[in-house]
Amino acid sequence: MNVGRTSQGVLDGERPPPVRLALEGHTWREIAHLLANLPMSLIGFTYVVTVLSTGGALTVTAIGVPLLAVGLLGARQLGKLERARARVLLGVRVEEPTPLPLRKSGGVVQWLSMTLKDPVGWRTLLYDFVRLPWGILSFTVTLTSLFVLWPVLPLLARGLSNVDRAMVRGLLSPSDELERRIAELESDRGVVVDTAAADLRRIERDLHDGAQARLVNLAMGLGLAKEKLLEDPDAAAAMVEEAHGEVKLALQELRDLARGIHPAVLTDRGLDAALSSVAARCTVPVKVTVDLGARPAAAIEGIAYFTVSELLQNVSKHSRARSASVEVWRTDERLLVQVWDDGRGGARLDSGTGMAGLAERLDAVDGLFVVDSPVGGPTTITAELPWRDRGDEGRRRS
Repeated sequence: MNVGRTSQGVLDGERPPPVRLALEGHTWREIAHLLANLPMSLIGFTYVVTVLSTGGALTVTAIGVPLLAVGLLGARQLGKLERARARVLLGVRVEEPTPLPLRKSGGVVQWLSMTLKDPVGWRTLLYDFVRLPWGILSFTVTLTSLFVLWPVLPLLARGLSNVDRAMVRGLLSPSDELERRIAELESDRGVVVDTAAADLRRIERDLHDGAQARLVNLAMGLGLAKEKLLEDPDAAAAMVEEAHGEVKLALQELRDLARGIHPAVLTDRGLDAALSSVAARCTVPVKVTVDLGARPAAAIEGIAYFTVSELLQNVSKHSRARSASVEVWRTDERLLVQVWDDGRGGARLDSGTGMAGLAERLDAVDGLFVVDSPVGGPTTITAELPWRDRGDEGRRRS
């Protein structure tokens, strides 16, 4: 669309046409809107008084707060009806507010909290409350003008309807960025919590099935070796040798687990060295290029590292590629990571290769994850993360 939006959320190209003394279609629509103000304001005012009086009076009981919450949800529907009426009769294009993410609420308490803090519902109640005197005035003036002030009726209708336009834009127009951001953060917080829980379960499983099991076998082997030390020294020595091998394997598994949590090379030497280490373990030759003048914040650096690590694992397992590359660079306030391979392509977010989880992780920190993988290849995956300087994290924590 080639028309810009004004600060009120209305398209510049959809302003009402100039007023003319002859009654045209847009003037009749404005008159219809003004005449409908009285019944609509009566309905809205009655609803507001009923919701506030009933919910407020019953707040001392268990049903008062839920009734008020339900009333706010109903107010959203009244606001939707008013926006539709203004859109059809006044030509006011107001965006619909972001729906409340009620399905993602963790329970009744969170549902109530989310609903009672809804600014859209409260602004709609305010709109319907203050509309009654204006509805009576606009209805009376318009109806009288139809019979008494016919020559200037178009001018009166335009002036009165402009007040309606201002009220719709001011009270029923959503604060798009803030409300959408709140909804996104609510969703992203759930993703972060689920991801952290899944990582903890993975670490617990790896410890239980790997290093812990080997240490148990080691303890049992050393106990048997201790019993045979005097009776059969040769058998005891063999058992100790076997236990020594178990210790080496357990240490290797613990190192691998620690690398999966946060590799030491990333902490000590940064993304360039850490990604080169990951590339060296890939079954496909990988060229790594890191062009960063400074290191990003540790959290961003870690997400970039694990994103590349998982993508290179996919290259090894699924791509059938002959070569691959990793590029990391900074553009303005964004960190960009691009992984390319010349494999068979066909990669998708829903292909079961873990990329959907990567997309969710990046989305949780305001990042982007774009997959370009036509069938037959090549595959180019671009991850974009917000840049935060490394020193900012300490200042935030302090």
